[in-house]
Amino acid sequence: MFELLERSTEQRHALLVAVCPQQSTVEHANEMLDELAELAETYGAEASARRVIRLSKPQARYLIGSGNADSIVEQCREQKLDMIIFDDELSPSQQRNWEKLAEIPVVDRHEVILGIFGRRARTREAKLQVQLAQSEYSLPRLKNAWTHLSRQQGGVGIRGGEGEKQIELDGRMVRHRITHLKRELEELKKHRAEQRKKRTQQPIPSAAIVGYTNAGKSSLLNKLTQADAFVENKLFATLDPTTRRLALPNNQTLLLTDTVGFIRKLPHDLVESFKSTLESAADAEFLIHVVDITSAHAEDHIRTTEEVLEEIGAGEHYRVLVFNKVDAIEDEFLLSRFRRRHPEAFFISVHAGDGLEVLVEELAEVLAQKMGTMELRIPQARYDVVASVHRTSQVLKETYDDDGTVLLEAVVPDRSRYEYAEFVAGD
Repeated sequence: MFELLERSTEQRHALLVAVCPQQSTVEHANEMLDELAELAETYGAEASARRVIRLSKPQARYLIGSGNADSIVEQCREQKLDMIIFDDELSPSQQRNWEKLAEIPVVDRHEVILGIFGRRARTREAKLQVQLAQSEYSLPRLKNAWTHLSRQQGGVGIRGGEGEKQIELDGRMVRHRITHLKRELEELKKHRAEQRKKRTQQPIPSAAIVGYTNAGKSSLLNKLTQADAFVENKLFATLDPTTRRLALPNNQTLLLTDTVGFIRKLPHDLVESFKSTLESAADAEFLIHVVDITSAHAEDHIRTTEEVLEEIGAGEHYRVLVFNKVDAIEDEFLLSRFRRRHPEAFFISVHAGDGLEVLVEELAEVLAQKMGTMELRIPQARYDVVASVHRTSQVLKETYDDDGTVLLEAVVPDRSRYEYAEFVAGD
């Protein structure tokens, strides 16, 4: 079976390159390079230098002009840099041209993110989705892997060299692998659909924690629920969904799910790849949108998250906006500016525990608003229903008839109301 050739990034010193169109600003390009530097670090390469190239229109050979390309190669040789990472996506032919010119690995943001996802996927479905995305990305780039054999062609009657033969063989193997992965994922999709159906029928309400990568989502889940979700100060520290129970002050139980972090220029195939974790956001009663207030690009991160939520069908969901890491803000003016811009938001520090109690009270209030009061008459023989109501709802009043019938007045989640419809008390 064809295995994607992984590029070694041990001790790599990379030059980061951003293309700046005329309608954009150099400041914005540098912001993107700041993020690319974090991605490179997570990928395993050190961001040792950077270049911003002004460009009126993309060039076919190197994306940028040949003069700038030669200048970049010269800089790499002078500074002993052994990798080039583009913030913009390179076509297969552009990547081949670059590696022939520079004689060092040249990758783009897409490949870096694929590499990170490949290392951090844990569940079977996440691994299969990453393998599919990697295979589809590598298929048009196979020629790059066998150029050394292509030079061996020649001879009367010989159709092509070893390189061409190997590319053809590998191409068939990768296409077969893609078909196989899609078939496996289709089976998992059916299984997930059944799980999703059961999940939407279960009476316990849920909320999904969403936000830009490295905003503190997993840390918030751990703090609120005493969970043990993996936490690391790197982009995409966790890819697989983690769900834990949170006991609210009104005796209601809320399922909290941590989701994969969002990022600008997230490749569309990876959005598709992680529908399993993103579906938890689409299914939730409401969303907890966590933002790293210490980031210079916090407002951009909010917009990026909103765009991805729209893409996955969760754009209309109610959100609780939460700014995290306020303990690291020393500029009171900056903090007050965020408060003025987002008066509905909550300002917390997961690390210090600041504001968490007020946030939990808000979660209980939001849930109560999404639930309605029901009066139920439950036969003595159906104490399983009584127990279910206590577990999933806020019981306001409980009395008993002489025959043992249980009379309950309870605040019940909307999606649980059908569960108890047959027990609704009549006039």
